[in-house]
Amino acid sequence: MAGALHGRRVVLGVAGGIAAYKAVELCRRLVDNGAHVVPVLTPDATRFVGAVTFSALASEPVRTSLWDSPEPIPHTRLGQSADVVVVAPATARVIGAYAAGISDGLLVATLLATRAPVVVCPAMHTEMWEHPAVQDNVATLAARGATIVPPGVGRLAGGDMGAGRLADLDDIVAAVTAAVSRRCDLAGRSVVVTAGGTREPIDAVRVITNRSSGKQGYAVAAEAAARGASVTLVTTVDRPGPPGVASVVRVSSAAEMEAAVVPLARDADIVVMAAAVADFRPVSPPGRKLKKEEGAPVIALEPTHDFLVDLGTAKPPGQVLVGFAAETDDLEGNARRKLRAKGLDLIIANDVSAPGAGFEHDTNEVLILGADGSTEKLPLLSKAEVARCIIDAAARRLTEGVP
Repeated sequence: MAGALHGRRVVLGVAGGIAAYKAVELCRRLVDNGAHVVPVLTPDATRFVGAVTFSALASEPVRTSLWDSPEPIPHTRLGQSADVVVVAPATARVIGAYAAGISDGLLVATLLATRAPVVVCPAMHTEMWEHPAVQDNVATLAARGATIVPPGVGRLAGGDMGAGRLADLDDIVAAVTAAVSRRCDLAGRSVVVTAGGTREPIDAVRVITNRSSGKQGYAVAAEAAARGASVTLVTTVDRPGPPGVASVVRVSSAAEMEAAVVPLARDADIVVMAAAVADFRPVSPPGRKLKKEEGAPVIALEPTHDFLVDLGTAKPPGQVLVGFAAETDDLEGNARRKLRAKGLDLIIANDVSAPGAGFEHDTNEVLILGADGSTEKLPLLSKAEVARCIIDAAARRLTEGVP
């Protein structure tokens, strides 16, 4: 019987830590699950385990250097051909180099050259693992979309107890399998994502806006693209789209976003309305700059059109429509009312007053509520990890027909 990783190309990176001996068994398990395993060892890793051992167990001989291959650019071929790259153990040095983009050898060069999912399995002594620099680097990798399999707690190489042991091999294999299965689950699908806060003109130079940075919307677009979808990002944010995003549409106001999104949504399999669209806009803003000496203006506001309701009403069969609810009180109650009123399949609710969550942060803490009555509460995670959970929920409804 074919394993869960049958035919998948797995680059197994092994860094120079005492837990490198466990990577031998990990290699065997990956092969037993049907994977084509290509081992890449750092020079330091060979001080703990022999290259011959991995060459005997893996699908290809061990690579240890940019210069020991007949190919002129081995890291590029390894990165481009991989279905997933897993680093186990990942030492503080490798984690730091990868986070900083410092290509100091074949393993980190391969990590930088791949667009495949990356699974990072840290292993080091407790004091190293808990050091702020290491924690910052791990958080950076997680925010960029890497799957972090955190170390376990137990007896360490020095004989003491603490956090830092390489995670259980079953957990690592499960993480690798999940990363591979997610990679192409949206192939052939069309996804529309909105991001950023709209800007409503007061006059020719001033606007009313909100604090949305677009980070969550960009993370959702990146996750969908990484999983094979054709993604259109409609954004108010002046920054390039994530790698793999097929099209980026620049807008400013709520009306401009509506004009862009409504026609795109007709043929989309998934629509994720992550943008913070203004509820009100100034009435009849002048086409010139208002002067200070003219006195403080009286700004009359009118509601913007809530076109998310239109998207819910006109939602084609099989489409998954996802909305967001940024709240400061009665989080679940307000979100469920919006879920029903707007005809959504999912709503992502977050308390923007909570520490580390909501606008401008790199982290978020959300509830994912479904029209089927489901509730998924996520702890404080990187926005990349939140995006993965959002797309997981949308993809599951897309394939299983969950209402």
